[in-house]
Amino acid sequence: MVRSLFHEHGRAMLAYASQLTRDRAAAEDVVQEALVRAWRHPDSLVNGKGSVRGWLLTVVRNIVTDQVRARRARPTEVPESPTDIAIERDHADQVVTSMVVMDALNQLSTEHREVLEQVYLLGSTVAEAAKALNIPPGTVKSRSYYALRALRDIAKRPVEAERPAS
Repeated sequence: MVRSLFHEHGRAMLAYASQLTRDRAAAEDVVQEALVRAWRHPDSLVNGKGSVRGWLLTVVRNIVTDQVRARRARPTEVPESPTDIAIERDHADQVVTSMVVMDALNQLSTEHREVLEQVYLLGSTVAEAAKALNIPPGTVKSRSYYALRALRDIAKRPVEAERPAS
């Protein structure tokens, strides 16, 4: 019975439900619910009060109306409050990162490390770093280039596990 109802009226029901809901998935759910109601109340289909398609489309409209009313009856959802978020962030990653950077900086030559400290840690311009280190600006530029390259190479090296002394 339900299969024949769907075969005969399914397209019209889906088109009507899609028009009402403006959502294909929701419309399919409405059609399914309407067919379940038809299966539960087969006497409503043959009581002679009108066409079967008219009854099915009325059921579709009523289901959509009920869904809209139910959504309006519920209070609006409120996003989580910021108090649910941890107040202090875990700073372990920052500590590990700073340790790795400090170790990498210690592996550089003194000249390269001084240039990086001036330019990146102290925020000096090339001219300011040149004046502070008493070297030409071109030297600051080349040392910073090669220092960053050396840091990149250090970062690419595999981490060696520290072994206990035997």
